[in-house]
Amino acid sequence: MATAKSGGARHVAVVGAGLIGRAWAIVFARAGAEVALYDASKPALDAALKAIGGSLKDLVRAGLLKNAAAVLKRIRATQDLRDAVAGAEYVQENTPEKVEQKRAIFAELDRLAPPGAILASSTSTIQPSRFTEPLAGRARCLVAHPANPPHLIPIVELCGAPWTAPATVARARSIMEAAGMTPIAVRKEIEAFILNRLQMALLNEACRLIDAGYVTAGDLDKTLKDGLALRWVIMGPMETIDLNAPGGTADYFARYGALIRALDRDMRGQPDWSQELVGRLDAERRRAVPLKKHGAAQIWRDRRLMALLAHKREAARRIRPA
Repeated sequence: MATAKSGGARHVAVVGAGLIGRAWAIVFARAGAEVALYDASKPALDAALKAIGGSLKDLVRAGLLKNAAAVLKRIRATQDLRDAVAGAEYVQENTPEKVEQKRAIFAELDRLAPPGAILASSTSTIQPSRFTEPLAGRARCLVAHPANPPHLIPIVELCGAPWTAPATVARARSIMEAAGMTPIAVRKEIEAFILNRLQMALLNEACRLIDAGYVTAGDLDKTLKDGLALRWVIMGPMETIDLNAPGGTADYFARYGALIRALDRDMRGQPDWSQELVGRLDAERRRAVPLKKHGAAQIWRDRRLMALLAHKREAARRIRPA
């Protein structure tokens, strides 16, 4: 029987069995942890276990996992929160993006979880100080924000509140690394953290360009898929600019700094997200993917990500910088 990897958590509670919760269950169980998946809704738990089983089989087909049955066996479902967190070393919460709900569930988690358990939230935007301040155990609380889906996209942003103990962040980093994730430190609180601020800046400019009639939504997506994203899948924007100028980063800014500043001023005007704009965007997407095929498109996305992840792992083994 597999055991949790060195530095990892042996017992994990995942609170909330939606898309993110079920993916987190895969992350930790795949790394050898025993996972208690909690949700108040039995249909949600049943649906989650079925979806997890399907995802595990896809991972095997992609060459990213050897034994789906062994991983699934390490995940148990429960409708009892006390039962879920009993003996947990790490708790990952995945409830809706509402501050009051976060405050309520973290109060329960702080009351029920073992004193040494780390309490982490998957929140995409809410700063941890907004829902952990009154807790007796607030020093063990932080945000561990993943991308979607976390079992295929390894980035996770670790952000503590001013009162989060440094040891909490350090232990969370070790747990995430042992689970195969790529943790980064958000060094001080900021709304929406790092990933979503970058994503929303790009989304705002994309919608501004579409709204002003410069490009269609379909052609804009192609610009990313067959342009920027091909570089970004192997390097970040700082690495990209360093390699795009003969003299590196300083040379890049010497060449393009004035243009970057001018474009920044031009891009300050943001789309107003009018009903007309949102309707046009949605209509174009529904022509491409009708809602009745939306679930199938999500499965397609996940399988493409699996293939890409498998390729990246193999390429990393075969191709190394000179």
